[in-house]
Amino acid sequence: MSGFGVRVALSEADRESCFAVRRDVFVGEQGVPEDLEYDSYDADAVHVLAVRADGVPLGTGRLLTGEAAAVKNGGAADVGALGRLAVTKAARGLGVGAALVRAIEDAARERGLAAVDLHAQTHALGFYERLGYEVYGPEFPDAGIPHRAMRKPLD
Repeated sequence: MSGFGVRVALSEADRESCFAVRRDVFVGEQGVPEDLEYDSYDADAVHVLAVRADGVPLGTGRLLTGEAAAVKNGGAADVGALGRLAVTKAARGLGVGAALVRAIEDAARERGLAAVDLHAQTHALGFYERLGYEVYGPEFPDAGIPHRAMRKPLD
């Protein structure tokens, strides 16, 4: 889909747009408690934002690095953690999610990381598999939603 762009959220307005998308998708649609959705990792994460040509936010995701990522990926220092990937209902199926994942992978490469790890809701496994991620480990609940760990090496 043309008509949208993806960028690292550097301004406070961009970050607020990221949080608004997450509120709509995770809290509003999926019933995740707001106190679980926002965490201490948000302060240092690399947030990415997809926006329509007219500035309307379409999706977001974040990359954790260093100790924050190691907590999520089993301790690997050279593996980033992709998380909080959310696309607004109106923008689903338009390629926004894949573009956000590519932007997060690019940010990980720029930081010298060897791979990206994520915890996928089980209904989204096929989406991530098409982008080169492989499942490992057992299913586990996160905010009451079944998840699986996945990883993709970066070239």
